[in-house]
Amino acid sequence: MGINFELYKTFYYVARYRNITHAAKALFQTQPTVSRCIAQLEAQLGCTLFIRSQKGVSLTPEAEVLYRHVATACEEIFTAEQQMNKRKNLQEGLVRIGASEMTLHHGLLHFLGSFRECYPEIRLQISSFTTPSAIQALKKEEIDLAVVISPYPQSEEFHVQLLSSFQDIAVAGKGFSKLCGRTLHLRDLNNYPLICLQSGTGTRQHLESFFEQHGQVLRPDIELPTTDLIVPLVEQNLGIGIVPENFAAHALEQQSIFSLRLRTPFPFRQIGVVTCLSHPLSLAAQQFLKMLVEKGDF
Repeated sequence: MGINFELYKTFYYVARYRNITHAAKALFQTQPTVSRCIAQLEAQLGCTLFIRSQKGVSLTPEAEVLYRHVATACEEIFTAEQQMNKRKNLQEGLVRIGASEMTLHHGLLHFLGSFRECYPEIRLQISSFTTPSAIQALKKEEIDLAVVISPYPQSEEFHVQLLSSFQDIAVAGKGFSKLCGRTLHLRDLNNYPLICLQSGTGTRQHLESFFEQHGQVLRPDIELPTTDLIVPLVEQNLGIGIVPENFAAHALEQQSIFSLRLRTPFPFRQIGVVTCLSHPLSLAAQQFLKMLVEKGDF
């Protein structure tokens, strides 16, 4: 029939309030405008909808049937509009974040707290991933964005925005004090028990590639599931650890471990946020990404 929704909306308010004056106030319209809309709807439907009296209006049997259906539709639409307004004003929404253990420690945890303070109604769903598994989760639309460590996928399907950089270092405990102050080659490290992350992580792949580029093979004696376990084992003199510098900062300050001098230092790595260009972000995720990229001290 193609009847304008605004006519049904006017009908809904008149039927709800049983009063044209009250309906006009709710619609921010004049009474004559509301009356014209009702007359137009009655003409298009071919039946009378309201019986007017000094007390207001009453619904005809046909209007009662119509109201049951129109009320459901209008209330669903009004609810949808309210939710859209909340999302537009960032008073509602969900951001699904994939992050590695390292990026959480490198500043993401602090940023998450700041974002929650600004937008307390937005839900944050945080999942722990290695870089390779985070990229797969992005492809499957299981997360909105991934905050991970290089190397990143070389594909036009993804967009990477760099946030900060860091460097891995080799550290040892007091049991290896004879190495303090010496300049070591990578091949020298293989003469001692090595501690690093287990296979399957982006960090392990990065280290293996770096050793290979310099004609060496990385052969760790202890492989750990998380980076924060490396320094405690180094403090117990169980081996030489390869760890991001900030993970070792406290122990270095306390002098429970020391940093080894390498002739070929480990290269800097980048922390970045990766999004999938084929998957549009929600307004909440867009704001999260905007704040994350703009934050200079990540």
